[in-house]
Amino acid sequence: MSANPLHDGLRLEPTPGPTTLVIFGASGDLTRRKLLPAVYRLSRRGRLPAQFAVIGIARTQMDDEAFRTQFRDSLKEFAGTDAHGDEVAASLASRMYYVSGETDDAGLYQRLQARLTEINGAEGVLFYLAIPPTVYAAVIEQLGASGLADPPSRGWRRIVVEKPFGTDLDSARALNRLAHQHFDEDQVYRIDHYLGKETVQNLLVFRFANGMFEPVWNRRYIDHVQITAAETVGVEHRAAYYEGAGALRDMVQNHLMQVLSLVAMEPPIAFTAESVRDRKMDALLAVQPLLSNADGKGAAASPVVRAQYRAGWVNGSEVPGYRAEKGVAAASTTETYVAARVHLDSWRWAGVPFYLRTGKRLPKRTTEIAIQFRRPPLEIFRRASQVSVAPNLLVVNVQPDEGISLRFETKLPGTRMQIAPVMMNFRYGTTFGGEVPEAYETLLLDAMLGDPTLFARHDFVETSWSLIGPVLDAWRSQKDEMATYEGGEWGPAEADELMSRDGRRWRSL
Repeated sequence: MSANPLHDGLRLEPTPGPTTLVIFGASGDLTRRKLLPAVYRLSRRGRLPAQFAVIGIARTQMDDEAFRTQFRDSLKEFAGTDAHGDEVAASLASRMYYVSGETDDAGLYQRLQARLTEINGAEGVLFYLAIPPTVYAAVIEQLGASGLADPPSRGWRRIVVEKPFGTDLDSARALNRLAHQHFDEDQVYRIDHYLGKETVQNLLVFRFANGMFEPVWNRRYIDHVQITAAETVGVEHRAAYYEGAGALRDMVQNHLMQVLSLVAMEPPIAFTAESVRDRKMDALLAVQPLLSNADGKGAAASPVVRAQYRAGWVNGSEVPGYRAEKGVAAASTTETYVAARVHLDSWRWAGVPFYLRTGKRLPKRTTEIAIQFRRPPLEIFRRASQVSVAPNLLVVNVQPDEGISLRFETKLPGTRMQIAPVMMNFRYGTTFGGEVPEAYETLLLDAMLGDPTLFARHDFVETSWSLIGPVLDAWRSQKDEMATYEGGEWGPAEADELMSRDGRRWRSL
Protein backbone atom coordinates (compact mmCIF):
# COMPACT_ATOMS: atom_id res chain seq x y z
CA MET A 1 0.00 0.00 0.00
CA SER A 2 1.43 3.40 -0.97
CA ALA A 3 2.05 6.00 1.70
CA ASN A 4 -0.19 9.01 2.02
CA PRO A 5 1.55 11.87 0.15
CA LEU A 6 0.08 14.45 2.53
CA HIS A 7 1.65 12.76 5.54
CA ASP A 8 4.93 12.14 3.72
CA GLY A 9 5.14 15.83 2.91
CA LEU A 10 4.57 16.85 6.52
CA ARG A 11 7.46 14.67 7.69
CA LEU A 12 9.79 16.65 5.45
CA GLU A 13 8.65 20.08 6.56
CA PRO A 14 10.87 22.15 8.89
CA THR A 15 10.26 22.81 12.57
CA PRO A 16 10.94 26.21 14.17
CA GLY A 17 13.66 26.70 16.73
CA PRO A 18 12.87 27.56 20.37
CA THR A 19 9.87 29.90 20.32
CA THR A 20 7.62 31.77 22.73
CA LEU A 21 4.26 32.91 21.38
CA VAL A 22 3.06 36.07 23.14
CA ILE A 23 -0.64 36.67 22.52
CA PHE A 24 -1.98 40.15 23.22
CA GLY A 25 -5.74 39.76 23.66
CA ALA A 26 -5.42 36.31 25.21
CA SER A 27 -8.90 36.38 26.74
CA GLY A 28 -10.57 37.36 23.47
CA ASP A 29 -12.64 35.52 20.90
CA LEU A 30 -9.91 35.12 18.27
CA THR A 31 -7.56 33.50 20.77
CA ARG A 32 -10.15 31.03 21.99
CA ARG A 33 -11.65 30.19 18.57
CA LYS A 34 -8.56 30.09 16.40
CA LEU A 35 -5.15 30.62 18.00
CA LEU A 36 -5.22 28.15 20.89
CA PRO A 37 -6.78 25.33 18.81
CA ALA A 38 -4.20 26.04 16.07
CA VAL A 39 -1.33 25.73 18.56
CA TYR A 40 -2.78 22.44 19.79
CA ARG A 41 -3.12 20.99 16.28
CA LEU A 42 0.41 22.06 15.38
CA SER A 43 1.68 20.29 18.47
CA ARG A 44 -0.28 17.13 17.60
CA ARG A 45 1.29 17.15 14.14
CA GLY A 46 4.76 17.44 15.64
CA ARG A 47 5.32 20.87 14.09
CA LEU A 48 6.24 22.82 17.25
CA PRO A 49 9.72 22.88 18.80
CA ALA A 50 10.41 21.07 22.06
CA GLN A 51 11.15 24.45 23.65
CA PHE A 52 7.84 26.16 23.02
CA ALA A 53 5.74 28.30 25.33
CA VAL A 54 2.73 30.60 25.22
CA ILE A 55 2.34 33.80 27.22
CA GLY A 56 -1.15 35.25 27.23
CA ILE A 57 -1.67 38.98 27.86
CA ALA A 58 -4.95 40.77 28.51
CA ARG A 59 -6.67 43.15 30.92
CA THR A 60 -8.74 40.31 32.41
CA GLN A 61 -7.35 39.26 35.77
CA MET A 62 -6.18 35.62 35.56
CA ASP A 63 -3.34 33.51 36.80
CA ASP A 64 -1.47 30.84 34.87
CA GLU A 65 -3.85 28.07 35.89
CA ALA A 66 -6.93 30.04 34.83
CA PHE A 67 -5.35 30.62 31.42
CA ARG A 68 -4.61 26.91 31.12
CA THR A 69 -8.24 26.17 31.95
CA GLN A 70 -9.30 28.57 29.20
CA PHE A 71 -7.03 26.65 26.82
CA ARG A 72 -8.67 23.34 27.70
CA ASP A 73 -12.14 24.86 27.37
CA SER A 74 -11.29 26.30 23.95
CA LEU A 75 -10.18 22.86 22.73
CA LYS A 76 -13.44 21.32 23.86
CA GLU A 77 -15.58 24.05 22.27
CA PHE A 78 -13.69 24.83 19.08
CA ALA A 79 -11.43 21.83 18.39
CA GLY A 80 -13.82 19.06 19.45
CA THR A 81 -11.19 17.68 21.81
CA ASP A 82 -11.49 16.73 25.46
CA ALA A 83 -8.18 17.91 26.88
CA HIS A 84 -8.48 15.72 29.98
CA GLY A 85 -6.28 12.69 29.47
CA ASP A 86 -4.78 14.18 26.30
CA GLU A 87 -0.98 14.12 26.68
CA VAL A 88 -0.41 16.73 23.98
CA ALA A 89 -2.86 19.16 25.61
CA ALA A 90 -1.38 18.50 29.05
CA SER A 91 2.15 19.15 27.83
CA LEU A 92 1.12 22.39 26.13
CA ALA A 93 -0.90 23.59 29.13
CA SER A 94 2.13 23.16 31.40
CA ARG A 95 4.00 25.66 29.18
CA MET A 96 1.31 28.34 29.17
CA TYR A 97 1.63 31.49 31.24
CA TYR A 98 -0.39 34.63 31.77
CA VAL A 99 0.39 38.29 32.46
CA SER A 100 -2.43 40.78 33.07
CA GLY A 101 -2.32 44.52 32.57
CA GLU A 102 -3.25 47.50 30.43
CA THR A 103 -1.58 47.63 27.02
CA ASP A 104 -0.46 51.25 27.54
CA ASP A 105 1.14 50.50 30.94
CA ALA A 106 4.94 50.27 30.80
CA GLY A 107 4.84 47.98 33.84
CA LEU A 108 3.06 45.30 31.80
CA TYR A 109 6.02 45.06 29.46
CA GLN A 110 8.47 44.86 32.36
CA ARG A 111 6.49 41.91 33.74
CA LEU A 112 6.42 40.36 30.26
CA GLN A 113 10.20 40.73 29.97
CA ALA A 114 10.61 39.02 33.34
CA ARG A 115 8.44 36.10 32.20
CA LEU A 116 10.40 35.74 28.96
CA THR A 117 13.62 35.67 30.97
CA GLU A 118 12.21 32.87 33.15
CA ILE A 119 11.47 30.69 30.08
CA ASN A 120 14.57 28.78 29.03
CA GLY A 121 15.37 28.80 25.33
CA ALA A 122 13.16 31.76 24.44
CA GLU A 123 15.42 32.61 21.53
CA GLY A 124 12.52 33.43 19.24
CA VAL A 125 9.54 35.52 20.34
CA LEU A 126 6.43 35.98 18.20
CA PHE A 127 4.16 38.81 19.35
CA TYR A 128 0.59 38.27 18.13
CA LEU A 129 -1.79 41.26 18.23
CA ALA A 130 -5.20 39.61 18.67
CA ILE A 131 -6.57 42.92 19.90
CA PRO A 132 -8.81 45.73 18.53
CA PRO A 133 -7.07 47.74 15.79
CA THR A 134 -7.36 50.88 17.92
CA VAL A 135 -4.80 49.38 20.33
CA TYR A 136 -2.19 48.33 17.75
CA ALA A 137 -0.25 51.60 17.98
CA ALA A 138 -0.01 51.56 21.78
CA VAL A 139 1.33 48.00 21.87
CA ILE A 140 3.84 48.59 19.07
CA GLU A 141 5.13 51.75 20.79
CA GLN A 142 5.46 49.99 24.14
CA LEU A 143 7.23 46.99 22.63
CA GLY A 144 9.71 49.36 21.04
CA ALA A 145 10.18 51.55 24.14
CA SER A 146 10.72 48.52 26.39
CA GLY A 147 13.35 47.00 24.10
CA LEU A 148 11.25 43.89 23.52
CA ALA A 149 11.22 44.54 19.77
CA ASP A 150 15.02 44.32 19.57
CA PRO A 151 16.21 40.85 18.54
CA PRO A 152 18.84 39.32 20.85
CA SER A 153 22.28 38.23 19.66
CA ARG A 154 20.87 34.71 19.25
CA GLY A 155 17.27 34.62 18.19
CA TRP A 156 14.59 36.82 16.68
CA ARG A 157 11.59 39.02 17.44
CA ARG A 158 8.57 39.20 15.09
CA ILE A 159 5.12 40.74 15.31
CA VAL A 160 1.88 39.50 13.73
CA VAL A 161 -0.75 42.17 13.08
CA GLU A 162 -4.35 41.16 12.36
CA LYS A 163 -6.50 42.95 9.83
CA PRO A 164 -7.71 45.59 9.37
CA PHE A 165 -4.33 47.26 8.95
CA GLY A 166 -5.61 50.81 9.03
CA THR A 167 -9.03 52.16 8.07
CA ASP A 168 -7.90 54.17 5.04
CA LEU A 169 -4.70 55.06 3.18
CA ASP A 170 -3.54 57.71 5.68
CA SER A 171 -4.04 55.49 8.73
CA ALA A 172 -2.36 52.53 7.02
CA ARG A 173 0.66 54.69 6.16
CA ALA A 174 0.81 56.01 9.73
CA LEU A 175 0.67 52.48 11.16
CA ASN A 176 3.39 51.32 8.77
CA ARG A 177 5.61 54.25 9.78
CA LEU A 178 5.10 53.43 13.45
CA ALA A 179 5.82 49.74 12.93
CA HIS A 180 9.00 50.56 11.02
CA GLN A 181 10.21 52.81 13.85
CA HIS A 182 10.48 49.77 16.11
CA PHE A 183 10.57 46.74 13.78
CA ASP A 184 12.26 46.10 10.46
CA GLU A 185 9.88 45.18 7.64
CA ASP A 186 11.05 41.56 7.75
CA GLN A 187 9.89 41.42 11.39
CA VAL A 188 6.31 42.55 10.59
CA TYR A 189 3.76 39.91 9.54
CA ARG A 190 0.42 41.38 8.42
CA ILE A 191 -1.91 38.42 8.53
CA ASP A 192 -4.72 37.60 6.12
CA HIS A 193 -6.15 34.21 7.02
CA TYR A 194 -7.43 33.67 3.46
CA LEU A 195 -3.82 33.25 2.33
CA GLY A 196 -3.37 30.38 4.78
CA LYS A 197 -6.05 28.27 3.12
CA GLU A 198 -4.70 25.30 1.18
CA THR A 199 -6.61 26.04 -2.01
CA VAL A 200 -5.45 29.66 -2.15
CA GLN A 201 -1.86 28.51 -1.79
CA ASN A 202 -2.49 25.81 -4.37
CA LEU A 203 -3.25 28.48 -6.96
CA LEU A 204 0.49 29.01 -7.35
CA VAL A 205 1.15 25.30 -7.83
CA PHE A 206 -1.87 24.86 -10.08
CA ARG A 207 -0.75 27.67 -12.39
CA PHE A 208 3.02 27.39 -12.40
CA ALA A 209 3.62 23.65 -11.99
CA ASN A 210 1.18 22.48 -14.69
CA GLY A 211 2.06 23.10 -18.30
CA MET A 212 -1.55 22.73 -19.46
CA PHE A 213 -2.93 25.75 -17.60
CA GLU A 214 -0.43 28.60 -17.68
CA PRO A 215 -0.44 28.89 -21.52
CA VAL A 216 -4.20 29.60 -21.48
CA TRP A 217 -4.13 31.84 -18.38
CA ASN A 218 -4.63 35.08 -20.31
CA ARG A 219 -7.01 37.31 -22.28
CA ARG A 220 -6.91 35.10 -25.39
CA TYR A 221 -8.64 32.22 -23.64
CA ILE A 222 -10.30 33.59 -20.48
CA ASP A 223 -13.57 35.51 -20.80
CA HIS A 224 -13.85 36.73 -17.21
CA VAL A 225 -13.13 35.86 -13.58
CA GLN A 226 -15.59 35.83 -10.66
CA ILE A 227 -14.37 35.92 -7.06
CA THR A 228 -17.09 35.34 -4.44
CA ALA A 229 -16.89 35.46 -0.65
CA ALA A 230 -20.37 34.77 0.74
CA GLU A 231 -21.47 34.50 4.37
CA THR A 232 -24.78 33.32 5.79
CA VAL A 233 -24.23 35.11 9.11
CA GLY A 234 -25.17 38.69 9.81
CA VAL A 235 -23.22 41.22 11.82
CA GLU A 236 -23.64 39.08 15.00
CA HIS A 237 -21.76 40.59 17.97
CA ARG A 238 -19.38 42.67 15.80
CA ALA A 239 -21.62 45.71 15.29
CA ALA A 240 -19.21 48.03 17.12
CA TYR A 241 -16.49 47.14 14.61
CA TYR A 242 -18.61 46.55 11.54
CA GLU A 243 -20.48 49.86 11.68
CA GLY A 244 -17.16 51.63 11.14
CA ALA A 245 -15.91 49.17 8.56
CA GLY A 246 -18.50 47.70 6.20
CA ALA A 247 -17.97 45.04 3.57
CA LEU A 248 -15.61 47.11 1.42
CA ARG A 249 -13.09 47.60 4.22
CA ASP A 250 -13.75 44.28 5.93
CA MET A 251 -13.48 41.97 2.90
CA VAL A 252 -12.57 43.66 -0.39
CA GLN A 253 -9.57 45.73 0.69
CA ASN A 254 -7.73 42.71 2.08
CA HIS A 255 -9.13 39.25 1.31
CA LEU A 256 -10.47 39.77 -2.20
CA MET A 257 -7.57 41.95 -3.35
CA GLN A 258 -5.14 39.29 -2.13
CA VAL A 259 -6.98 36.56 -4.02
CA LEU A 260 -7.23 38.72 -7.16
CA SER A 261 -3.48 39.33 -7.10
CA LEU A 262 -2.77 35.59 -6.88
CA VAL A 263 -5.03 34.88 -9.84
CA ALA A 264 -3.61 37.73 -11.94
CA MET A 265 0.10 37.72 -11.02
CA GLU A 266 2.88 36.90 -13.46
CA PRO A 267 5.12 33.88 -12.81
CA PRO A 268 7.74 34.62 -10.12
CA ILE A 269 11.39 34.00 -10.97
CA ALA A 270 11.61 31.56 -8.05
CA PHE A 271 9.37 30.43 -5.23
CA THR A 272 10.78 32.86 -2.70
CA ALA A 273 8.84 35.23 -0.47
CA GLU A 274 10.08 38.41 -2.13
CA SER A 275 9.70 37.13 -5.69
CA VAL A 276 6.11 35.98 -5.08
CA ARG A 277 5.18 39.18 -3.26
CA ASP A 278 6.81 41.33 -5.97
CA ARG A 279 4.66 39.68 -8.65
CA LYS A 280 1.51 40.06 -6.52
CA MET A 281 2.38 43.72 -6.10
CA ASP A 282 2.77 44.11 -9.86
CA ALA A 283 -0.74 42.70 -10.37
CA LEU A 284 -2.24 45.07 -7.82
CA LEU A 285 -0.49 48.05 -9.39
CA ALA A 286 -2.10 47.10 -12.71
CA VAL A 287 -5.64 47.42 -11.28
CA GLN A 288 -7.41 50.41 -12.79
CA PRO A 289 -9.05 52.91 -10.41
CA LEU A 290 -12.33 51.28 -9.43
CA LEU A 291 -14.48 54.22 -10.46
CA SER A 292 -12.68 54.98 -13.72
CA ASN A 293 -14.76 52.68 -15.92
CA ALA A 294 -18.21 54.02 -15.05
CA ASP A 295 -20.11 54.83 -18.23
CA GLY A 296 -21.60 58.12 -17.10
CA LYS A 297 -25.19 56.92 -16.78
CA GLY A 298 -25.47 57.58 -13.08
CA ALA A 299 -25.35 55.36 -10.00
CA ALA A 300 -26.95 52.42 -11.80
CA ALA A 301 -23.95 52.26 -14.15
CA SER A 302 -21.33 52.38 -11.40
CA PRO A 303 -18.79 49.52 -11.50
CA VAL A 304 -19.08 49.24 -7.69
CA VAL A 305 -22.42 48.30 -6.08
CA ARG A 306 -23.15 48.49 -2.37
CA ALA A 307 -26.20 47.20 -0.54
CA GLN A 308 -27.54 46.31 2.90
CA TYR A 309 -29.53 43.24 3.92
CA ARG A 310 -33.18 43.45 4.93
CA ALA A 311 -35.10 40.97 7.05
CA GLY A 312 -35.48 37.56 5.42
CA TRP A 313 -34.90 33.85 5.76
CA VAL A 314 -31.52 32.08 5.81
CA ASN A 315 -31.20 28.30 6.11
CA GLY A 316 -34.85 28.04 7.20
CA SER A 317 -34.57 30.63 9.97
CA GLU A 318 -36.02 34.12 10.00
CA VAL A 319 -33.33 36.80 10.34
CA PRO A 320 -33.62 40.54 11.08
CA GLY A 321 -32.50 43.31 8.77
CA TYR A 322 -29.13 44.94 9.33
CA ARG A 323 -30.60 48.11 10.83
CA ALA A 324 -32.53 46.00 13.35
CA GLU A 325 -29.38 44.25 14.58
CA LYS A 326 -28.13 45.02 18.09
CA GLY A 327 -25.68 47.91 18.13
CA VAL A 328 -26.53 49.10 14.59
CA ALA A 329 -27.78 52.66 14.03
CA ALA A 330 -31.40 52.89 12.88
CA ALA A 331 -30.37 54.93 9.82
CA SER A 332 -27.06 53.17 9.19
CA THR A 333 -25.58 53.42 5.69
CA THR A 334 -22.96 50.75 6.31
CA GLU A 335 -22.83 48.33 3.40
CA THR A 336 -23.11 44.58 4.06
CA TYR A 337 -22.71 43.68 0.37
CA VAL A 338 -20.32 44.83 -2.34
CA ALA A 339 -20.05 43.84 -5.98
CA ALA A 340 -17.42 45.34 -8.26
CA ARG A 341 -16.08 45.07 -11.78
CA VAL A 342 -12.29 45.38 -11.89
CA HIS A 343 -10.01 45.77 -14.90
CA LEU A 344 -6.24 45.41 -15.07
CA ASP A 345 -3.93 47.41 -17.32
CA SER A 346 -1.67 44.55 -18.31
CA TRP A 347 -0.74 42.63 -21.43
CA ARG A 348 -2.09 39.39 -19.96
CA TRP A 349 -5.44 40.71 -18.73
CA ALA A 350 -6.38 43.64 -20.98
CA GLY A 351 -10.13 43.49 -21.60
CA VAL A 352 -10.79 40.67 -19.11
CA PRO A 353 -13.10 41.82 -16.29
CA PHE A 354 -12.69 40.51 -12.74
CA TYR A 355 -16.01 40.51 -10.88
CA LEU A 356 -15.82 40.61 -7.08
CA ARG A 357 -18.73 40.10 -4.71
CA THR A 358 -19.00 39.63 -0.99
CA GLY A 359 -21.88 39.88 1.42
CA LYS A 360 -23.55 38.85 4.64
CA ARG A 361 -26.89 37.04 5.01
CA LEU A 362 -26.46 35.31 1.66
CA PRO A 363 -27.96 31.84 1.02
CA LYS A 364 -24.71 29.90 1.33
CA ARG A 365 -21.36 30.19 3.06
CA THR A 366 -18.76 29.80 0.35
CA THR A 367 -15.64 31.36 -1.08
CA GLU A 368 -14.65 30.49 -4.61
CA ILE A 369 -12.76 31.68 -7.67
CA ALA A 370 -14.52 30.93 -10.96
CA ILE A 371 -12.51 31.34 -14.15
CA GLN A 372 -14.72 31.19 -17.23
CA PHE A 373 -13.03 30.49 -20.54
CA ARG A 374 -14.11 31.82 -23.90
CA ARG A 375 -16.46 29.74 -26.02
CA PRO A 376 -15.07 27.88 -29.05
CA PRO A 377 -14.86 30.23 -32.05
CA LEU A 378 -17.24 28.05 -34.11
CA GLU A 379 -20.18 26.09 -32.64
CA ILE A 380 -20.07 23.10 -35.00
CA PHE A 381 -22.54 21.12 -32.84
CA ARG A 382 -25.29 23.74 -33.02
CA ARG A 383 -27.52 21.66 -35.31
CA ALA A 384 -26.84 18.36 -33.57
CA SER A 385 -27.59 19.60 -30.05
CA GLN A 386 -30.51 21.80 -29.05
CA VAL A 387 -28.59 22.92 -25.94
CA SER A 388 -25.98 25.62 -26.41
CA VAL A 389 -22.42 24.61 -25.60
CA ALA A 390 -21.50 25.85 -22.12
CA PRO A 391 -18.15 27.61 -21.75
CA ASN A 392 -15.42 25.74 -19.91
CA LEU A 393 -15.19 26.74 -16.28
CA LEU A 394 -12.46 26.31 -13.68
CA VAL A 395 -13.67 26.68 -10.08
CA VAL A 396 -11.29 26.97 -7.14
CA ASN A 397 -13.23 26.23 -3.94
CA VAL A 398 -11.53 28.10 -1.11
CA GLN A 399 -14.06 27.23 1.62
CA PRO A 400 -15.75 25.33 3.08
CA ASP A 401 -14.98 22.29 0.87
CA GLU A 402 -11.48 23.03 -0.37
CA GLY A 403 -10.72 21.78 -3.86
CA ILE A 404 -10.76 22.45 -7.60
CA SER A 405 -13.41 21.64 -10.21
CA LEU A 406 -13.25 21.76 -14.01
CA ARG A 407 -16.32 21.91 -16.24
CA PHE A 408 -16.10 20.68 -19.80
CA GLU A 409 -18.46 19.43 -22.50
CA THR A 410 -18.94 15.75 -23.33
CA LYS A 411 -21.22 13.63 -25.49
CA LEU A 412 -24.13 11.92 -23.76
CA PRO A 413 -24.29 8.13 -24.28
CA GLY A 414 -26.59 7.14 -27.13
CA THR A 415 -26.92 7.08 -30.90
CA ARG A 416 -27.57 10.82 -31.25
CA MET A 417 -25.07 13.62 -30.88
CA GLN A 418 -26.19 15.22 -27.63
CA ILE A 419 -23.87 17.36 -25.55
CA ALA A 420 -23.89 18.08 -21.81
CA PRO A 421 -21.47 19.70 -19.37
CA VAL A 422 -19.78 17.55 -16.70
CA MET A 423 -17.62 18.46 -13.70
CA MET A 424 -14.31 16.86 -12.79
CA ASN A 425 -13.68 17.43 -9.09
CA PHE A 426 -10.64 17.36 -6.83
CA ARG A 427 -11.10 17.66 -3.06
CA TYR A 428 -8.29 17.85 -0.53
CA GLY A 429 -10.10 15.80 2.11
CA THR A 430 -10.98 12.86 -0.12
CA THR A 431 -7.79 12.81 -2.20
CA PHE A 432 -5.19 13.00 0.53
CA GLY A 433 -7.18 11.83 3.54
CA GLY A 434 -6.66 13.14 7.03
CA GLU A 435 -7.22 16.70 8.17
CA VAL A 436 -6.33 19.67 6.02
CA PRO A 437 -4.41 22.19 8.17
CA GLU A 438 -6.44 25.19 9.23
CA ALA A 439 -5.33 28.57 7.88
CA TYR A 440 -4.13 29.80 11.27
CA GLU A 441 -1.97 26.70 11.70
CA THR A 442 -0.18 27.43 8.45
CA LEU A 443 0.25 31.13 9.15
CA LEU A 444 1.41 30.71 12.75
CA LEU A 445 3.98 28.16 11.67
CA ASP A 446 5.23 30.34 8.79
CA ALA A 447 5.63 33.30 11.13
CA MET A 448 7.67 31.17 13.53
CA LEU A 449 9.82 29.94 10.63
CA GLY A 450 10.30 33.46 9.32
CA ASP A 451 8.59 32.81 5.98
CA PRO A 452 6.57 35.91 4.94
CA THR A 453 5.29 34.53 1.61
CA LEU A 454 1.67 34.35 2.77
CA PHE A 455 1.66 37.70 4.57
CA ALA A 456 0.93 41.18 3.21
CA ARG A 457 3.82 43.55 2.59
CA HIS A 458 3.55 47.22 3.56
CA ASP A 459 3.36 48.48 -0.04
CA PHE A 460 0.60 45.99 -0.94
CA VAL A 461 -1.53 47.21 1.97
CA GLU A 462 -1.10 50.86 1.04
CA THR A 463 -1.79 50.28 -2.66
CA SER A 464 -4.95 48.34 -1.81
CA TRP A 465 -6.17 51.22 0.35
CA SER A 466 -5.40 53.69 -2.46
CA LEU A 467 -7.84 51.75 -4.68
CA ILE A 468 -10.55 51.56 -2.03
CA GLY A 469 -10.32 55.15 -0.76
CA PRO A 470 -11.96 56.94 -3.72
CA VAL A 471 -14.93 54.56 -3.53
CA LEU A 472 -15.42 55.29 0.16
CA ASP A 473 -15.20 59.04 -0.56
CA ALA A 474 -17.80 58.75 -3.33
CA TRP A 475 -20.17 56.83 -1.08
CA ARG A 476 -19.88 59.43 1.68
CA SER A 477 -20.96 62.13 -0.77
CA GLN A 478 -23.99 60.20 -2.07
CA LYS A 479 -27.38 61.18 -0.70
CA ASP A 480 -29.37 58.44 -2.45
CA GLU A 481 -31.01 55.62 -0.52
CA MET A 482 -28.80 52.55 -0.39
CA ALA A 483 -29.79 49.45 -2.36
CA THR A 484 -31.07 46.54 -0.27
CA TYR A 485 -31.52 42.81 -0.62
CA GLU A 486 -33.59 40.35 1.34
CA GLY A 487 -31.72 38.12 3.75
CA GLY A 488 -31.26 34.76 2.02
CA GLU A 489 -30.96 36.27 -1.47
CA TRP A 490 -27.78 36.52 -3.56
CA GLY A 491 -27.66 40.30 -3.42
CA PRO A 492 -29.49 43.28 -4.90
CA ALA A 493 -30.83 43.68 -8.42
CA GLU A 494 -28.13 46.31 -9.04
CA ALA A 495 -25.45 43.60 -8.77
CA ASP A 496 -27.23 41.52 -11.41
CA GLU A 497 -27.43 44.60 -13.62
CA LEU A 498 -23.68 45.11 -13.21
CA MET A 499 -23.18 41.75 -14.92
CA SER A 500 -26.03 41.95 -17.41
CA ARG A 501 -24.70 45.23 -18.84
CA ASP A 502 -21.66 43.19 -19.93
CA GLY A 503 -23.78 40.33 -21.28
CA ARG A 504 -22.82 38.07 -18.36
CA ARG A 505 -24.40 36.79 -15.17
CA TRP A 506 -23.25 35.70 -11.75
CA ARG A 507 -22.51 32.03 -11.33
CA SER A 508 -25.21 30.06 -9.46
CA LEU A 509 -23.77 28.65 -6.23
